[in-house]
Amino acid sequence: MKKYDFVLLTDSRYVHPKDINTYIRSILDEDLLVIKALENKGMSVIRVDWADENFDWSSAKTAIFRTTWDYFDRFDEFISWINNTKSQLSFINSVELILWNIDKHYMQDLAAQGVNIPETRFIESGEQISLNEILSATGWNDAILKPAISASARHTYRINPGNCSKLESVYQSLIQTEAMLLQPFQNSVLERGEIALMFFEGKYSHAILKTAKKGDFRVQSEFGGTVQDHIPTQAEITLGEQVLQACNSMPVYARVDIIEDNNGILAVAELELIEPELWFRYTPEAAESFADAVIKYLSTI
Repeated sequence: MKKYDFVLLTDSRYVHPKDINTYIRSILDEDLLVIKALENKGMSVIRVDWADENFDWSSAKTAIFRTTWDYFDRFDEFISWINNTKSQLSFINSVELILWNIDKHYMQDLAAQGVNIPETRFIESGEQISLNEILSATGWNDAILKPAISASARHTYRINPGNCSKLESVYQSLIQTEAMLLQPFQNSVLERGEIALMFFEGKYSHAILKTAKKGDFRVQSEFGGTVQDHIPTQAEITLGEQVLQACNSMPVYARVDIIEDNNGILAVAELELIEPELWFRYTPEAAESFADAVIKYLSTI
């Protein structure tokens, strides 16, 4: 007999934090909304660090990835944990979706399914090419460089022919062990921001607009980015639905980040299926829809 219906996965920084700033408070509040929504529907829930060696994973039916926001710094350990734990309980989203989505090469798969993405040049691990050579080959004078496995703007740089030499040593160090991708800088990120659409069981739930602080290009709150409610257009929702249809199976929950590319066409910046921030604090009732979606999934396993 399983003790818990759901275990919400976080990382050690957010289990019992002593210093609670605005950022951590939002994490705790959002997980509380999810826990209450599940408990109100008769579910038993516990919140645990994914790397907790003392927790009995077989005591839970399903694990929901919520704020495992150290996985990209502990990637090998994280993948090992998934492989060692997947036989003891189910994951939401599924293991197959997680392993596919964890590496941004998935963008190639979306493009192959007809989804519009920004132009992208993948630089594979060990490839012998300099930043200046890549910029020359692509003709991009303003570009974004980031790892294929990353989150929260980790090692994300805006580069141009004038500054790439300063970043060459960092880039060369990274490319020895991980793949990178280069994209032309999308001007709409500064002009309009980035839209995040939340979907549960493939159905649109709510949206927010992320904008960077003045003088920066990163929309994440850690770098001073701001968030506000957003009412999406039908075209934005349709693009999000197209992305989910391009997945091998329908995600239980998903976040689709959308921008306008440099050709003025809506494009997918990211698809988040592992541990996306879902901004329930802006739409608290969406936690109920999320709970309904994961409970429905639980009934199928």
